[in-house]
Formats: sequence, C-alpha cells, structure tokens
Amino acid sequence: MTPCTAREICAAVGGTLLQDSGAPVTGVTTDSRAVQPGQLFIPLVGERFDGHAYIAKALDGGAAGCLTAAAPETLLPGKLYIRVADTRLALKALASWYRDKFDLPVVQVTGSAGKTTTKEMIASVLSQRYNTLRTEGNFNNDIGAPLTLLRLMPEHQAAVIETGMNHFGEIRYLGEMVRPDIAVITNVGDAHIENLGNTRQGILRAKCEIFENLTPEGIAVLNGDDELLNTVTLPQTILRCGVGDGCGVRVTDIDDRGLEGVACTVTIEGEHYRLTTSAPGRYMIYPMAMAAAIGRRLGLTREEIAAGVAAYTTVGSRMHLIRLPGERLVIDDCYNANPQSMAEGLRMLAASPAQHRVAVLGDMGELGQLTAQAHRDMGALTRRLGLTAVAVGEKMHALTETDPQAQWFATVEEAMPAIRQLFTPGTAVLVKASHAMHFESIVKELEK
Repeated sequence: MTPCTAREICAAVGGTLLQDSGAPVTGVTTDSRAVQPGQLFIPLVGERFDGHAYIAKALDGGAAGCLTAAAPETLLPGKLYIRVADTRLALKALASWYRDKFDLPVVQVTGSAGKTTTKEMIASVLSQRYNTLRTEGNFNNDIGAPLTLLRLMPEHQAAVIETGMNHFGEIRYLGEMVRPDIAVITNVGDAHIENLGNTRQGILRAKCEIFENLTPEGIAVLNGDDELLNTVTLPQTILRCGVGDGCGVRVTDIDDRGLEGVACTVTIEGEHYRLTTSAPGRYMIYPMAMAAAIGRRLGLTREEIAAGVAAYTTVGSRMHLIRLPGERLVIDDCYNANPQSMAEGLRMLAASPAQHRVAVLGDMGELGQLTAQAHRDMGALTRRLGLTAVAVGEKMHALTETDPQAQWFATVEEAMPAIRQLFTPGTAVLVKASHAMHFESIVKELEK
C-alpha cells in the first residue's frame, strides 16, 4: 500500500478522526496476530468473534492505528483512531477508494469451479510482460478481495482478482471494489446451489453480477462450452472460449497426457497458439484458452503467452501430485469439491497408469436438494471406472447405494486404517472432499 494520511483514510471511509498519530499508514490488516509496523488494524465482527477485543494487542504489536466501531475507553498516545459505523463496510470503502488511485487493467475471475486455477493461469501469462498483482491463494471473499486491492503499488501494471460467493449479492459487493476491465466466468456448476434457489439458473444470475461493474469498454471472457453461459448477452465484447463451433477462442488438437499435463492449440482471429502445461486434467484447456485470449488483448506476443502457460504451477491442494516411494502417488485435490470437480478428479485417477487406483471421497456441501443424488452419482462413476472407493462422511454414505463394493466410514479417524492398508506400492490415491471435511489430514498421514 502506498503511504496514506489519516485524513485521507478518514475521508475514504466516511469516519470520524478521533486521534491522528501524524505517521502515514503503509498497509492494512484484519489479523492482530500478523501486524506489521505502519499498518492500519481493522477489527472485524462475526457471529462468534469481535476483533475490537484485539485492538490493544494490534497496537502494541506495532500497528499505526485502527478503525473502530466501538468508542475506545482510552486513546494510546501516538496511535491513529478512526471511528466508523461498520468496520466491514469501511474496509470495502477504503479498498474502493484506493483502487481508484490506479489506472491499470484489472481482471476479475469468478465461477463455480476452477477460479483459482484460472486466476493463476491468467496471472502467469500476464506476468511475462507486466508486473501483476494477483489474489494470494483463494483470498477471494469480502475480506480477502479488499485486502488484495490494498496491496496495489505504483510498480504494478496489471491485477488479477479472484472473487468467490455462496449467496446472491456477493459478486456485486466485490465488483463494486474491483471494477474490472475484464470479467471472467469459468463455468456454472452446482457449488452452493442450496443458497441460490436450488437451480443452476440461480447460480448463473449470481455469477452474472460480475457484469454490473464491468467497464463499458471492457470484455467478458466466458466458457463457451457452458450451456448456461451461452445465454449471456452484453453490450460489451464477449470472448467465448472452448471446443464448440460457436467459440471465438477455439481450442483444437487437444493432447491429454494424463497426469503429465495437457497440450492444445488455441485459435484467436486466425492466429494459432500451441500451448502446453504440466498441470493434469483436460479441463485445463479452459484456463489456458482464457489466459491466451486475455494476454492477446493486452498485447502479449505468441511467445510470451506460451511461456506464461508453461510456467503455471498448481496452488495448494488443487490437483497437487505427490509422488512417494514405492511408486505411490497421492493426488491431493482436497481443498474443495462439487459434483463437476469430483467427477473430473475420478476420471483423471482412472486414467492413471498405477496398478491400483483408490478414490478417497468425502462429503460435498451446500448442494441442497441435489445432495443425495450427487453423492450417488459419484458411486456410479467409481463403479463404472473400476476404482476402489473409500467414502467418508454422512452425505457420502449415499455413494455405497450405487457402488456396493465401496467402504464407508463416518469420520476421517475411522477411515484412516483402511486407507493406509490400501496405500500399497504401485497405488494412486485421489483425496477429494469439501473443505469442511479437512481431508488435508489424510494427505499428511499418507505422506508419512
């Protein structure tokens, strides 16, 4: 963050300046445990916590000052205090004001699945020419997005901001800060469907809030093979990416190399780009095509685009391949799960050359009326693909209805002995579940 004065911040958030330290603010944090000198501490309030209880700790830790929605009992000398009505809304207002200080291309990414992968692929490509700010990990909510924007610096030449949601209005809220020049929707799946009217049309409507803050001269980059996204019309330019005949950014000559990666040709307005990534999964053609389209729009050469795609690496527990002694392989994809991503993971596991292929699957959350059938569908798929399945969690019990050979356990702790027993030499294991299942503990155990 570039240095800001107390009066600038106070005006941006519509607050009342209780005390000015005289020192500039050089950063923002909402975590009292990670305060750096010169930062402004913004205490957030949730159902089970109130950050105001940690103001003193943050200030003692070196914070330049704080926002506060509660009247402080005392004002520490040399510290900045600004009173606001709502600290969460003040964080949004501050990020929106700060974003206005920068004139650079901003890409906003959303979608039911593949947001982080697509964000990282786009950033990898743009970084071949531009100093590019990107969302760290999946820091994509109403706290992560503004904190990302507040990391913009004069040296940045582009930004790629990931935005997630599970309710109506969230993408709109985030877009009011991001104000993208390029809006990306990766796909429309079933993630969070129970909060969005239990229909994919509801999910589409929520995702399309991204266009409400797209600049008039901006462009939309969409999955051109997604039936619902193909119903979208906009006054701005739309680039549809995929294998279908109606895609202006067309993917052909796909070479799916299984766990070794994917290569394809992307054609844009008669120009051909041969692209290769070491990341596994046929679905990688979509982030590759989207990144190529955006890179071309922003003036990158064919060589820069190809180099950016090749430089992409997976982030966190997203199709992370862990090779272990005895030709064992863990496919760590346990960050999150929905029916589409889980099915894709199972197909990838089935294509593995391993002697034994084991799918360790946990509950998928927020599927509403689709819950039981979605988990049964996974059982039908494991059985059809000839995979050994271990199901964990109350919802995942439905998998055993369509795959009677599967083993079921209520908890990770109960499942671990069976998983260890199956993890013999020459075995590939897919570990996949919604984040709330905390399947990272399974990965850690297998790595031992």
